[in-house]
Amino acid sequence: MFGPTDRSAIERRPSGELESTILAALWAAGAPLTPGQVQAAIETDLARTTVTTILSRLYEKGSVTRSRSGRGFAYTPTEDAAGLTARRMHSELRKEQDRSTVLARFVSQLTDEDERLLRDLLDGDAR
Repeated sequence: MFGPTDRSAIERRPSGELESTILAALWAAGAPLTPGQVQAAIETDLARTTVTTILSRLYEKGSVTRSRSGRGFAYTPTEDAAGLTARRMHSELRKEQDRSTVLARFVSQLTDEDERLLRDLLDGDAR
């Protein structure tokens, strides 16, 4: 299971933070990484098995792909940070019956700058 160091590290971190940290390491690498390489890249005291578990969860969610590397796997993100955020936003929107209200509330909470950017994107004036 978890060693004492792993348990305290996980309990201190908000949900999803470890996944985000691991994805950031994969994006920065620009090449497939094994769990051991990810562990070294994130400079953490987490056990390699914990990193492997998180990578497996990311694989099940479709956030990373994996290919054989020796006896294990090397992992690659399926999309960049912006693409992942967009996919998460779509996923949350699909969960709601009243999409109109969700979108209205989302738009009402945008900053003026973000609202202008969204209008430009909707008008086909993408940057």
